[in-house]
Amino acid sequence: MGVTLKLATSLDGRIATAIGESRWITGPEARAETHRLRAAHDAVLVGIETALADDPELTVRLDGYEGRQPARVVLDSRQRLRCTAKLVQTARAVPTYVVTTDAPSADLMDCGVRVLTVRAVGDGRPELEAAIEALKGEGLESVMVEGGGQVAASFLRCGLVDRIEWFRAPLLLGAEGRPGIGALAVSELAAAPRFRRTEARPVGVDLWERYERV
Repeated sequence: MGVTLKLATSLDGRIATAIGESRWITGPEARAETHRLRAAHDAVLVGIETALADDPELTVRLDGYEGRQPARVVLDSRQRLRCTAKLVQTARAVPTYVVTTDAPSADLMDCGVRVLTVRAVGDGRPELEAAIEALKGEGLESVMVEGGGQVAASFLRCGLVDRIEWFRAPLLLGAEGRPGIGALAVSELAAAPRFRRTEARPVGVDLWERYERV
């Protein structure tokens, strides 16, 4: 499966202020490109913290768009996604998956959510390699990871990210801002995940950088 990490950050790599304000860091042109990227992938993936904090739809919303919608995937080891969430409310119209480490929730399944149970690692989080295999078993061949910072770091630590689509806004949030990428536990430069920049161009007031894994 091809995995793309999409980031929308400040110049210093922050996705939100210290109190969590994040809408909108990037401008409308960058957001439109994000929707085009969604349309080019089979699925869009977020962690449960992002799903709870932002209540996103994770759909393609472009004027005149009539193509298919990508599946939505939430990494949710304890199945905390609420039945009132937009993702759940629209699960019968757009394929929606919860990847958990426990028995499937009847409430979520009754709402049309497809619950996939995989192995747990560490503090009970879904093992990402197993999650990717489970999604491949559902016929999904490409996924775009949209958040949050800990999920991005987890995919990078596991060496699962093939491409990065990075939108940088011309503003600075400082060290107290919330990082777009969480802890990677890199002690030596040689161990750092490495990528090759393939393109950099302005999109509105923002900069769009594209990378491929080395």
